[in-house]
Amino acid sequence: MDTGANSLPSGPDGVKRKVCYFYDPEVGNYYYGQGHPMKPHRIRMTHALLAHYGLLQNMQVLKPFPARDRDLCRFHADDYVSFLRSITPETQQDQLRQLKRFNVGEDCPVFDGLYSFCQTYAGGSVGGSVKLNHGLCDIAINWAGGLHHAKKCEASGFCYVNDIVLAILELLKQHERVLYVDIDIHHGDGVEEAFYTTDRVMTVSFHKFGDYFPGTGDIRDIGYGKGKYYSLNVPLDDGIDDESYHFLFKPIIGKVMEIFKPGAVVLQCGADSFIWRQIRMLQSLYQRSCRVCKIYEIVQCATVAAGWWWLYHSECCSLLVLRGVALGVEVDDKMPQHEYYEYFGPDYTLHVAPSNMENKNSRPLLDEIRAKLLDYLSKLQHAPSVQFQERPPDSELPEHKVAINCQAVKAALEVARNNEFIKVTN
Repeated sequence: MDTGANSLPSGPDGVKRKVCYFYDPEVGNYYYGQGHPMKPHRIRMTHALLAHYGLLQNMQVLKPFPARDRDLCRFHADDYVSFLRSITPETQQDQLRQLKRFNVGEDCPVFDGLYSFCQTYAGGSVGGSVKLNHGLCDIAINWAGGLHHAKKCEASGFCYVNDIVLAILELLKQHERVLYVDIDIHHGDGVEEAFYTTDRVMTVSFHKFGDYFPGTGDIRDIGYGKGKYYSLNVPLDDGIDDESYHFLFKPIIGKVMEIFKPGAVVLQCGADSFIWRQIRMLQSLYQRSCRVCKIYEIVQCATVAAGWWWLYHSECCSLLVLRGVALGVEVDDKMPQHEYYEYFGPDYTLHVAPSNMENKNSRPLLDEIRAKLLDYLSKLQHAPSVQFQERPPDSELPEHKVAINCQAVKAALEVARNNEFIKVTN
């Protein structure tokens, strides 16, 4: 396996990790509708930043193969997938009962190319898992993914297909145990629900809790049956800062890694957390979250991002690649000129100034949360085993080379002085 231009140092030991980055140039064309806060265009902005910072030369850039009906039906109900495939803006008035049944409407609108959009972002996440399972990369990234609210039979919270669940199901073909860590502002309810009764997947969600969508994620929600204590929820309030967050994150994730011993980690890094936490903390958190795989010597990691706060999405994802995944790579805080440069005024910097939001998370509350979660973890048996069974076949999702006629990639090619850095492993 080539470990040259497509690898990144993982730390002081100089060990290189191969990174696969899934990106479809067309994904930014999908449009939820006027006034809707979810903007797939953010993914194109992220890609442009990565290109102009010269980061693409350190990753294998792949265009995801669209997920097929049968891939989506590994989790979602057949009739729901059939509905997503057939519904269009022109026909939706004839299917009002179905729209209500599948929770498609205001938050999750019908728009042109809806099903193709779902196939694209799901294909990136599943494709990343396939690459990881075959040992073709150590870290897989899909900024279009992370739509963690979608349920088996319905859309929810701007999410139609739960690409994270599909990616984890693929990883389970190779790994006995998979850890899912969600640092989005919203509770990762769709993923938790999908694996609520199993001990092969542990879900850990750090989120805002209370009178806030989706209203789930209570600290008392811990899983059921074989899955009891394998669902962990860290319910927080507004304004949490660096010190407070790390007071919880480090011991909880540390104990999870020690006891659960996952073979792969899936990170959901929703950038809408910017509107909730103090900005300085969030950027530090993103870096530390991605280092989980390295600190605990996890072999493989899949990183997906969602979040509707489109401007900060680009900055967060770029920062995550630069200093989280690409540990040791330093870049100028001043943004390079690119086609979306004016969006980032007036400072035009990668980092965002910390907010002065009040931290409503008191130390006694944090102590209580930490103690409760560590107590849950103490009740688990170490590294649950899996009964031997026939391994399901891998999903066949061949990737295509990313078209290089877009302006951002052309600029990156010039910066790289015509070095060939976009390759495809067939």
